[in-house]
Amino acid sequence: MDYFPLFLKLKDQPCLVVGAGEIASRKIELLAKTGARITVVALEIGASVAEMGRNNQVVIQQKAFAADDVKGMRVVISATNQRTVNETVAQAATAQNIPVNVVDNPDLCSFIFPAIVDRSPLIVAVSSGGVSPVLARLLRSKVESAIPGAFGLLAQFAEDFRALVKERLKEPNRRRVFWEDALQGHIAELVFSGRREQAAIELQAKLDVAEQTQNRGEVYLIGAGPGDPDLLTFRALRLMQQADVIVYDRLVSQEILEMARRDAEKIYVGKQRSNHSLPQESINELLANLALSGKRVARLKGGDPFIFGRGGEEIETLMQQGIQFQVVPGITAAAGCASYAGIPLTHRDHAQSCTFVTGHLKDGNINLNWSQLASPNQTVVIYMGLVGLETICQSLIDHGCPVDQPIALIQQGTTRHQRVITGTLGDMPKRVENADIKPPTLIIVGTVVRLRKQLEWFQPGQN
Repeated sequence: MDYFPLFLKLKDQPCLVVGAGEIASRKIELLAKTGARITVVALEIGASVAEMGRNNQVVIQQKAFAADDVKGMRVVISATNQRTVNETVAQAATAQNIPVNVVDNPDLCSFIFPAIVDRSPLIVAVSSGGVSPVLARLLRSKVESAIPGAFGLLAQFAEDFRALVKERLKEPNRRRVFWEDALQGHIAELVFSGRREQAAIELQAKLDVAEQTQNRGEVYLIGAGPGDPDLLTFRALRLMQQADVIVYDRLVSQEILEMARRDAEKIYVGKQRSNHSLPQESINELLANLALSGKRVARLKGGDPFIFGRGGEEIETLMQQGIQFQVVPGITAAAGCASYAGIPLTHRDHAQSCTFVTGHLKDGNINLNWSQLASPNQTVVIYMGLVGLETICQSLIDHGCPVDQPIALIQQGTTRHQRVITGTLGDMPKRVENADIKPPTLIIVGTVVRLRKQLEWFQPGQN
């Protein structure tokens, strides 16, 4: 982050604004909402600022700026159209270690103004780091449309009961679960509709119940998709952001992990070929033990948890111990990577069926129904087949596939690092040998691969 977001308490704090035109007046209006004590220094005073002075909202000093004007100030803002004055203000404030903002001059700023959504006491701030203020304002408009004005009432309602809930629910995790439920359900709707007294009665009843019961842990088995964070489902994102613990594998990208709750514990249980950081049986027990301790656990798996993800094995353990769970499907690698590579898995002229298989080697052999996989008019998708690629290609040829049967290998599909190599069963092993390909990869075999030339749409690096 180029800027660290902070919220300053400026009530009764001295703040200086240099300049008194229309731009300055907008900054003054923002500061005035915080209850700051505002001093304005300018040679010429605009009508809006003059009116603020007459209403005792600001103290106006009609004079040229001097370095001593910044002394004792909590925040300094320069909003003049004179570069030399702005530079002088910035230098004076910086010398005194006072945060300074120079309007439309990000190089002179130590802080910048965000686009603000005001639902006081709830405040949402959006910033582009000064790179694109218009983009920040556009995003603010979207946020504003998603947050009703009554959210401020809900925040105040929560504040009124905060001390009581803290007193009766001593454990932070229990309080968090209580509030997450209360602020998203029927009680919140009562506040929004103006029935605050009824909301208070129901919250009190809910608190009585919560005080007498222990939190029940739960596991969310979540498909994190093939890599692009935009392919997460709404439900996956919602559960990730309420989970206390994130248990994730190596196919879950850092961008996706960043979307989880900030203070959630993160446990890596990634598995690579011949290098399992935690055996599957231990992962099963870990999920169960975390849930039994009252935690809400998000188990993130690349792709879909029920397609070569061992999700069924993990659920069996949870069911045996009576632990609640939810399953959130994800876009499996076959669907996601094929789409981003411009290769349809089915097509009326090429493939009327599609088969998913795993290419994991066992004792040097890949035990698959090669005769079935070599049948025409189908697409075969092979997961985890990079190491056994040569064996896969030769076995398909031996069982009747033509040597020139099209094949594609996709590396890190749907991400900005995506690479797609196409060829034939006859030449693909040699192509890959010289291409420095690394997992995760996906292999697609079938004449649908020929359609890539006309259907390719995704440009890696722009994702």
